[in-house]
Amino acid sequence: MTVRAVRIITEAQVIAYHSAGHGRSIARSIAAEYLRADHIEEPLVYPVTTGTTDHPGGYQGAMDEFYAESAARLAAHLDAGRTVAVLAEGDPLFYGSYMHMHKRLAGRYPTEVIPGVTSVSAAAARLGAPLVEGEEVLTILPGTLPEEELTARLASTDSAVVMKLGRTFPTVRRAIERSGRLADARYVERATMSGERTGALADTDPESVPYFSVAVLPSRVAALPVPASTSVPVPEAVSSADHGDVSGPGGHGEVVVIGTGPAGPLWLTPEARGELAAAEDLVGYTTYLDRVPVRPGQRRHPSDNKVESERAEFALDLARRGHRVAVVSSGDPGVFAMATAVLEVASADPYRDVPVRILPGLTAANAAASRAGAPLGHDYAVISLSDRLKSWEVISARLHAAAAADLVLALYNPGSRSRTWQVGKARELLLEHRTPDTPVVLARDVGGPEERVRIVRLADLDPSQVDMRTILLVGSTQTVTVRRGDGEQVVWTPRRYPEAPVPEAGSAPGAGSVAGSGSVPAPGA
Repeated sequence: MTVRAVRIITEAQVIAYHSAGHGRSIARSIAAEYLRADHIEEPLVYPVTTGTTDHPGGYQGAMDEFYAESAARLAAHLDAGRTVAVLAEGDPLFYGSYMHMHKRLAGRYPTEVIPGVTSVSAAAARLGAPLVEGEEVLTILPGTLPEEELTARLASTDSAVVMKLGRTFPTVRRAIERSGRLADARYVERATMSGERTGALADTDPESVPYFSVAVLPSRVAALPVPASTSVPVPEAVSSADHGDVSGPGGHGEVVVIGTGPAGPLWLTPEARGELAAAEDLVGYTTYLDRVPVRPGQRRHPSDNKVESERAEFALDLARRGHRVAVVSSGDPGVFAMATAVLEVASADPYRDVPVRILPGLTAANAAASRAGAPLGHDYAVISLSDRLKSWEVISARLHAAAAADLVLALYNPGSRSRTWQVGKARELLLEHRTPDTPVVLARDVGGPEERVRIVRLADLDPSQVDMRTILLVGSTQTVTVRRGDGEQVVWTPRRYPEAPVPEAGSAPGAGSVAGSGSVPAPGA
């Protein structure tokens, strides 16, 4: 207890405290040595805790009525000129019952809230384990959250404390295990009080866990033996020889291929965020690695964009020597990205036994579609225009087939400094199957600082406006462009397809198509 808290208690005339039906109060027991015989005590006994109630308003109705009656009891003392001290375990405004009195009384009477030591701080102190260091993030969660929500939040944070265990302990334990943090998790019961217990959460008997206990995931940085991160470039050729200071603990490690989405952290999944934090080594294209915050103790291995196989082999070699490796990939790693490269190398000796996991990410097509409206609302095809790994003849044949099937097209890798003619050629080919007014979404750097999304007619698609950071979404014969009341132009493809037959290859859509009708404005209208 703080000196200020002791002084307030000794000066008060009325001492109030919450308790369950048995009448015992932890808050009162903490302050007991400072209570006087002439103190007026007001035990605020909950009508229901873990049981059931026949109150017509259910549990919430019973509690609302209880808080109103309790506030009225304290107000009577205040109206009589008495000073009331409401005892609260930990801090009054941190998951405490006092806040219900505060909301009902603080606006009517002079009020002072005396801060206290929370169970979070007390638990960390009793464990002797730092909660957060540097730029780590601490998340505090109630164990009453649904398991899926707990798992997602635990996976995405650096350090965490889960409150209100008791009956929620099995759910909390499963969530911690699913988030990959069970080995680090600690258990603290009644910190700083009689009956205190600490230990590994994995070894804790669920039947023995009371409500006043917490699960703690302490600082990852504080536990690291290496004080600073290092950067070791990926060599052009990978062998089992030493690659600098990359020695591992021995045995099998793991490679996790992570999709970071098309831009920044807002589109990073909680699972991906957690794996990036847990990795010992980060491997990836330099531009994508730069999006991942630097963490003490992690080694970063940047490389050029054209050495995917070498990058994959390097990551697997690190894992074979016991490292926990994250291969960073933009968008979704399974869409024209690193998942295939890693699995291809991992399917051959000597890497067949190295564990590999793929974590999904938001892909550029979906990100771009969300900015334009819903152009991918019906069937669509995804095609890369890059002819670096396949011939233009193959690309052309696939464009013809997808266009003839009247699919919306998401065109990845449309152009670069060394590839300048593919977009123009694709436009000519698509105009054999689409009207000139077909909407095309040009989305560049979606989610990034240079984001620009435009809607143009297929006939007006300018190849000079397209680069490797641009994705193209080409509408079908059913895709429409509408300017809404606020002036915003949106593109969407209906989910219902007409009964009319699909146009044959080389023919333009008939007059009955939505895109060609006069009732829908063209993209430039």
